[in-house]
Amino acid sequence: MDLRSPSSELLARFASIVGAGNAITEAAEIAPRLIENRGLYHGKSSMILKPGSTEEVSAILKLASETHTPIVPQTGNTGLVGGQTPSEDGTAIILSLERMNRIRDIDPLANVMVVDAGCILADVQKAAESVHRLFPLSLGSEGSCRIGGNLSTNAGGTAVLAYGNMRQLCLGLEVVLPTGEIWDGLRRLKKDNTGYDLRDLFIGAEGTLGVITGAVLKLFPQPAGHQVAFIGLPSPDHALRLFEKASNLCGTALTGYELMPRIGIDFTTRHIANVRDPLPTVHDWYVLIDISTNDSAETAEAMMHNLLEQGLESGLIEDAVIASSVAQQKALWHMRESMSDAQKPEGGSIKHDVSVPVSKIPSFMAEAERRVLAAMPCARICAFGHLGDGNIHYNISQPVGADKAAFLGRWREMNAIVHALVLEAGGSISAEHGIGQLKRDELAAIRSEIEIDLMRRIKRSFDPAGIMNPGKVIALS
Repeated sequence: MDLRSPSSELLARFASIVGAGNAITEAAEIAPRLIENRGLYHGKSSMILKPGSTEEVSAILKLASETHTPIVPQTGNTGLVGGQTPSEDGTAIILSLERMNRIRDIDPLANVMVVDAGCILADVQKAAESVHRLFPLSLGSEGSCRIGGNLSTNAGGTAVLAYGNMRQLCLGLEVVLPTGEIWDGLRRLKKDNTGYDLRDLFIGAEGTLGVITGAVLKLFPQPAGHQVAFIGLPSPDHALRLFEKASNLCGTALTGYELMPRIGIDFTTRHIANVRDPLPTVHDWYVLIDISTNDSAETAEAMMHNLLEQGLESGLIEDAVIASSVAQQKALWHMRESMSDAQKPEGGSIKHDVSVPVSKIPSFMAEAERRVLAAMPCARICAFGHLGDGNIHYNISQPVGADKAAFLGRWREMNAIVHALVLEAGGSISAEHGIGQLKRDELAAIRSEIEIDLMRRIKRSFDPAGIMNPGKVIALS
């Protein structure tokens, strides 16, 4: 595609759409938007545009298509695969939706909320709480990530087990196409069987097909009862068997089931402020269980006690503690959600966001450890995640005292080892973080020729000028 660096005259035309105060050209202000969260990607851009309305987004994309100017949509800049980072050639303009942060409407009776795509996730959660409702998406970055990015990456988080990911939490979208046309699909219907589901094309597309500017989100009743327990056990196999008991006993009340290794607890207690080991003795593995019920606190309490009693009687559990207050519940979740950040002070970390069938998690963990340590004997494996939905963050921290750059230089080698095993198990190399730049070429290598061709046809159909987030998700040649 003939993508051009914008001239000063063209930059002025773009700036006139949003107003000079919302067109950022100072290098120091642009710099934080050019770096991916883990520092893997560094881009260049001469301008950030901050539109305040869907109409302004439309005018920006219309001009971009006419002038073949690349556009990189960006919301909270919390992505982990480089999907929000412009290329190093400096041709792209960053489109930030941070000004588009209105809660447009809340309908607690229908259990829906209509929001701008620039709304911060935590603000959406609070808005739901204000009408005694729950928006269940929960992420470690929820204080800074925004709904448009959550939708564009089909974010998952810790409550997928009960509520699904963003694809299941969204009823309708408003999208600006690369041509500047506006698709108003803000439908509030749970049943709408009228032709192709255009909504699903844009969710998970990472800004390569258009810009999501608004969404209809599903809300749920706030739980009447809530229990959180932290459990020590010997192995992932024990955790899987306990999960089966929890599923049978709790059904849809089981809202979270997180698996963590001992090394992850060591990292968090060492590096995260106000985090302590919840249990008095050391265990090889841990599970965080979250139960939420709609009828009463007593029901949730009875479920949790019954589950722990059965787990202890069957030898699956070595020790456990139940949070006795909301503050303790939050503290346990904070420890789990801090596990990625706790790896940073330990040096380089090679990340994998993978999913495998739940029943295969123990065998996957064991074989992955064997293969990784065979290639790098002193590596420290910190594999944790959402056992209930099969999503494991298989992270590898550098050996103690190793050279960080040399370790990170083996990123692709470690990816190949872990991802090969994931594919053998019938899993996915991207569970919830997306493809972006990081996994674009690998996606093309593992998907069938017809799947890649269909993706390219969709991309060309929606974005014939090739301006939308070029170089991400799917290469056109």
